Amino acid sequence: MHKLAITFILAAATAAPALAAPETYAVDTTHTFPRFSYSHFGYSTQLSRFDKTSGKVVLDKAAKTGAVDIVIDTRSVNTGYATFNEHIQGEDFLDTGKYPTATFKSTKVVFEGDKPVSVEGNLTLKGVTRPVTLTVTSFKAMPHPMLKKDAIGANAWTVVKRSEFNAGKYAPNVGDEVRIDIAIEAIKE
Repeated sequence: MHKLAITFILAAATAAPALAAPETYAVDTTHTFPRFSYSHFGYSTQLSRFDKTSGKVVLDKAAKTGAVDIVIDTRSVNTGYATFNEHIQGEDFLDTGKYPTATFKSTKVVFEGDKPVSVEGNLTLKGVTRPVTLTVTSFKAMPHPMLKKDAIGANAWTVVKRSEFNAGKYAPNVGDEVRIDIAIEAIKE
């Protein structure tokens, strides 16, 4: 009888589904680029990006929860024109001498089914912190075909007013509303 009870317990333990735990992913700095776009006097929509971003993403697939912590090196702004990069880093805009980074820290990740559809959090730019919601337009979790490690990737966007971050010079001629898009990939630690 004792042997049968042990066999039953072992069978039940192996048949029970494993509980997932939160998994931490490090941002892949070579495939993660925040971009921003704005109206330039109504002539065109200008598009620029930041070349250096780091951070972590924590994902618990079973509990459908997560956390995002991103750091953007604002000195890595890339407009495609060196003189304009310096201009945007000045006091009237990013003031990178005083504020060399921007951060996003999530407060809530909203799921539909197995995928996140939005990330609520706080964006800190130029010393000002404001709540924003990132709308997730795509999400993928799978083993990375080259690295042979679990990886995630997503695209998300939000719109902010630069004047709310003390960077509103030339508004409204140069658009106050700035769309931020982020393409992110992260590798499981």
